[in-house]
Amino acid sequence: MEQSGTSALLQGVVQDLASGVAAALRGGGPAVFPGGVPPEEPPDGILIAAVRVLGADLLLPHVLLHTPPAEREVTLLRRAVDAFPPAADAAPTVRWSHWGMSRGLHTAGVRYGPAGGGPGAEPDAGWLDETSWQALTHRLAVLAALAVPGEDCALARGAQRRVIDVSRGFVRAVRRRDWRQAAGAGRWLAVLDGVPDTLGLGSGLDFVELMGGTDPVVDLQVRAARLIRAGVPV
Repeated sequence: MEQSGTSALLQGVVQDLASGVAAALRGGGPAVFPGGVPPEEPPDGILIAAVRVLGADLLLPHVLLHTPPAEREVTLLRRAVDAFPPAADAAPTVRWSHWGMSRGLHTAGVRYGPAGGGPGAEPDAGWLDETSWQALTHRLAVLAALAVPGEDCALARGAQRRVIDVSRGFVRAVRRRDWRQAAGAGRWLAVLDGVPDTLGLGSGLDFVELMGGTDPVVDLQVRAARLIRAGVPV
């Protein structure tokens, strides 16, 4: 019961963080940390764990709107990177999410990574060309925080090579009513070239928002996709 309660608390904090980022994207300001909880000593590490789940999107308003990154968000992201390094046998999504957080710190002007020179070597991306389109869409949706304009990494290049498969995955996620996966895939499609006009991505995002937008994570992804499609400056 205690573990279940902890899991529920963690998911609640993740949703609070996502809601704050979505509100910042809507209002044009930096992310608002939920509840005024000080970042120095989060209870039981739940706060830092929640930041780890949300990943680099904690700094998304800075990336998309070019607002100065809020100090406490930068501090939290750095603490999450330090607290949760990928294990030797970590899944590709874990490795790429961690790299994306380090990359986010670097682009925010924080000297971080090997010798303060950046996020370090990119994780392996060979799986992008080998996995099925269904699994590809699932993994990319989990890594939607890396779908930002101008990102040039093996993950983004691999997604570009499989834009049709990501489009298929978006449609499948909508049909399955998997709104988080649909929103994450839709955000990737917003940064990829060659998305079929017949997909109707704009209308698709509207539908995802209508059906799943009460979930702050879905709201964040849809708002990010719209800003990217509107041509935010890189």
